[in-house]
Amino acid sequence: MLPSLTLLLVFQLTGEIISRSFDLPVPGPVIGMILLFCALVLRGGPNDDMQETSHGILQHLSLLFVPAGTGVMVHLTRVGNEWLPLLASLLVSTLLTLGVTALVMCFCKRLQRKSA
Repeated sequence: MLPSLTLLLVFQLTGEIISRSFDLPVPGPVIGMILLFCALVLRGGPNDDMQETSHGILQHLSLLFVPAGTGVMVHLTRVGNEWLPLLASLLVSTLLTLGVTALVMCFCKRLQRKSA
């Protein structure tokens, strides 16, 4: 498990270095995740150790929401003061996500029909 966690953190650190070096508006962990995805595609997928580690992390994913919830509670007055922009951004981002997901699903179904 330790080598897989180290690999995940190395990719996250690499993404953070790239993001800060080039002053990109994309968070470092997102860049690291893209790099990890590319590496796994080139490698032919994750090995058994990486799969076990990933499943272990996903089983305890709810623990990662504790710091976010704590941050919201610390800044509760700010959330109360800016509730309208927050609500609007949540609604717009949710609708955009649903729309993009639907378009990707339609695209995948067309590809599947063509290959069959």
